[in-house]
Amino acid sequence: MPDASSYDVIVIGAGAVGENVADRTSQAGLRTVIVEAELVGGECSYWACMPSKVLLRSGAALAAARRVGGAAEAVTGDVDVAAVLRRRDSITHDWSDDGQVRWLEKAGIALVRGHARLSGVREVTVTATDGRTTVLTAAHAVVLSTGSSALLPDIPGLASVSPWTSREATSARSIPDSLAIIGGGVVAAEMATAYASLGAEVTMIVRRGLLGGQEPFAGERVAAALRETGVTVLTGVSATGAARNDDGDVALTLSNGTRVTAAEVLVATGRVPRTQDVGLDTVGLAPGDWIDVDDTLLVQGSAPELAGAWLYATGDVNHRALLTHQGKYQARAAGDVIAARAAGTPVDDAPWGNHVATADHAAVPQVTFTDPEVASVGLTRAAAETAGFRIRVLDYDLGWVAGASVHADAYAGAARAIVDLDREVVLGVTFVGPDVAELLHAATIAVVGEVPIRRLWHAVPSYPTLSEVWLRLLEEYGRP
Repeated sequence: MPDASSYDVIVIGAGAVGENVADRTSQAGLRTVIVEAELVGGECSYWACMPSKVLLRSGAALAAARRVGGAAEAVTGDVDVAAVLRRRDSITHDWSDDGQVRWLEKAGIALVRGHARLSGVREVTVTATDGRTTVLTAAHAVVLSTGSSALLPDIPGLASVSPWTSREATSARSIPDSLAIIGGGVVAAEMATAYASLGAEVTMIVRRGLLGGQEPFAGERVAAALRETGVTVLTGVSATGAARNDDGDVALTLSNGTRVTAAEVLVATGRVPRTQDVGLDTVGLAPGDWIDVDDTLLVQGSAPELAGAWLYATGDVNHRALLTHQGKYQARAAGDVIAARAAGTPVDDAPWGNHVATADHAAVPQVTFTDPEVASVGLTRAAAETAGFRIRVLDYDLGWVAGASVHADAYAGAARAIVDLDREVVLGVTFVGPDVAELLHAATIAVVGEVPIRRLWHAVPSYPTLSEVWLRLLEEYGRP
């Protein structure tokens, strides 16, 4: 007979998002358990955000040094690949979650290992690796924080060549001589940057342009920079077939009739939700689908089993914003909402105010850690026009800012701000250039806070820094 345990809150998935939900509800005094089938810490800690940025950082630091006279002359070699991989292993703790488990214990959060499925209203059945099952019940809430997985496109022969996904790319024990990358999004561009810096011959196969959804100049500048480092960027083509040849290399047939051969192939064409086997059918939802939620992260659906405000979904699974920082933001909101509802407090009257996840709609910040970096928040020009805003586009060459000449001998970058002319507030900002990630939070505050242009004139940027671009953008707009 299955073991049974009762808690106030059950969180399925111990990644960065699930951990934050559990921490929030535990701090509120709710007995919380978190269920994890793999490593506590999840995708971001072991196969995504952290290891990928470590793989990128050494090459970026070396490139930055080579752009500055005095430092450039001191550079005598290339990236030490073995040292980079050792640093990556250190950051991932050699894929051991002992430290994360200790944090759960310190936070007073219970951990159950195994595969979790919804099995009833406020009920979850967990199956351990040895087949033993445990039934968990929640007095108040169950939260789905199971994340997403790489999408494998239906390309003939692709599955048989054992393609890499982002997991294999970030955890590789050695760098292949050559790497073909199918896709043109953030993962594809970042891994092309990293592997090129680590000595691989990289070919990108991009159906459209790089970094779709961003301002067009962002993808164009990244593509040009990749080509300068030796990456072959093929746009307007797609892979139509794959096979391993006698040498063990992967041969990809392309839609234009040509072929690309590489030691390994990385597929980076999107994500799918990890909801195929979590029991969505028990609450009237389709397994494998993204989960619809409201701004309190409460799962939406018409099934009677969903009555009573008990099932929540945070992070990638709800498809609102597939970014770790946005998922953690949702987690904090959901945890606070669950605590408020458990205490019988209307969400709007909670001590922290109306704590719901509204930032996912039009003010999502994102950094692509290529070289140059791309940092953006809010609406692009195309998105603003589609939404019907009356806008003005402000463009400025980042290389003209005084801080840029200090930063590098030949700094190349661009900035764009989208202004709503009717309200005279900033709707979106995009920066492209070395180290522009650190400019992004100021832009996020301007967009989220809907700071009027007339007030931004009084936010004086320090000199000589890249942040002076704000003054230049305002000058482009004109006096208020």
